Amino acid sequence: MSRLESMRRRLTAQIDGINWAADLIAPLQGDVLEMGLGNGRTYDHLRQEIPNRRIWVIDRVLKPHPSCIPPEQDFLLGEAEDMLKQLAGDGRRMALAHYDFGYGVKEKDVEEGGRLSPLIAALMVPGGLVLSQQPLVGLEQIKGPDTVDPERYLFYRAG
Repeated sequence: MSRLESMRRRLTAQIDGINWAADLIAPLQGDVLEMGLGNGRTYDHLRQEIPNRRIWVIDRVLKPHPSCIPPEQDFLLGEAEDMLKQLAGDGRRMALAHYDFGYGVKEKDVEEGGRLSPLIAALMVPGGLVLSQQPLVGLEQIKGPDTVDPERYLFYRAG
């Protein structure tokens, strides 16, 4: 599979996963967390599919497409560990979190996901969902939508 085909699978998994999760979190209280803004495509889709929730965004840099810049008060610039602790310290709770951090080096990405998992889990409301392209720990892995290869994208429910 080419890198382009792999990217298409990832983007399709993100779209299908977010649409699926948006329906499931409807009865839950809590905000949404986008971890890794990048150029803002996923953030833009979250805004479209979950328009009535506050969407927090964490990233090391702010370089999205101009139409995808989050409101200043919802963007946390810095290292993920510090920003997740800041959200927890402020009493923020998430119904949905999308984990999209990565260096592009599998071992390094898996290590970071494992290290950040407890901080993510601490922010989630009971029954909240986490979507991730990296394995996470301390959350219940669940089956996502039928259209998503379970090896391609991972879905978790907070206890």
